[in-house]
Amino acid sequence: MSKEETPLKKTIDQLLRAYGYQDQLDEIELIKIYEGLVGKVFANHTQKIGFKNRILYVKLDSASLKQELNYVKEGLVEKINREIGRRLVDKIVIK
Repeated sequence: MSKEETPLKKTIDQLLRAYGYQDQLDEIELIKIYEGLVGKVFANHTQKIGFKNRILYVKLDSASLKQELNYVKEGLVEKINREIGRRLVDKIVIK
């Protein structure tokens, strides 16, 4: 990313946040990167993803995968935030 793009991105982000669209855009971005971070097996068993108040909600249809994801969710929070480039997610709740 060039230096010219950074101020424009910040300005657009601020504008979207001011109009109340940032949460929806953040959720879309999280959904897009989710499969790449957790892999196809988890993505295929994910029924729903939601994002509110810095918490990522993930609903899985497999009890064993829920348990497995619970073990790695703190590391996943860090990976998500690193991928997005800012502290967006504080916690993951698995249902």
